[in-house]
Amino acid sequence: MERALWFFDLISPFSYLHYHKLKPLRERLEIQAVPVLFAGFLKHWGTKGPAEIPSKRLHTYQYCVWAAMQQGVAFRMPPRHPFNPLAAQRLLVALGATDSAVEAAFHFVYGEGRDPEYDLPALAERLNVTDVGELIAKPEVKEQLLRNTQAAIDQGVFGVPTLVFRNRIFWGSDTVDWAQQFLNQPDLFQQNEYEAPTKTEFGIARK
Repeated sequence: MERALWFFDLISPFSYLHYHKLKPLRERLEIQAVPVLFAGFLKHWGTKGPAEIPSKRLHTYQYCVWAAMQQGVAFRMPPRHPFNPLAAQRLLVALGATDSAVEAAFHFVYGEGRDPEYDLPALAERLNVTDVGELIAKPEVKEQLLRNTQAAIDQGVFGVPTLVFRNRIFWGSDTVDWAQQFLNQPDLFQQNEYEAPTKTEFGIARK
């Protein structure tokens, strides 16, 4: 089965929504979940997250409520957002980011509305980890999370969630149908309509 990488951060409610929309793609792709640091993307590309813009922050949260209802999945924002996802992301790295661990962590945060930073011991217990402090302090775990983030950046990934396969990036929880079409039409990006935007020149640049 063809392999794909799915870059995510627990800080992103869209990652939670996307995770639950990947089912049809899993029938055709072996999807490997890869924990990354969204903040690393923001720093590298010089952008802001939606939670850093007050009106966009509320819009994002309320949109996610609506989107979750449309998908029929439980959704509840944690009491604080944005939170610091570093320890939780390291925990998922240490556990190999298995589907069961990733799904349980997402449900903890957005299914139950729990805080993975302040409630890290409870999250660790949910994932059957007893020595969470020692586990996430391992140098190899810290380094792997940084490598994951850099590897994503090297492929042009700029946000989460992002699915990557055949050297193409599908960013956002609303790109599943697009990815499905690409699976059905391998020459999709060679079509004239897709080639045209690659020739669009930069206009003005904001300083």
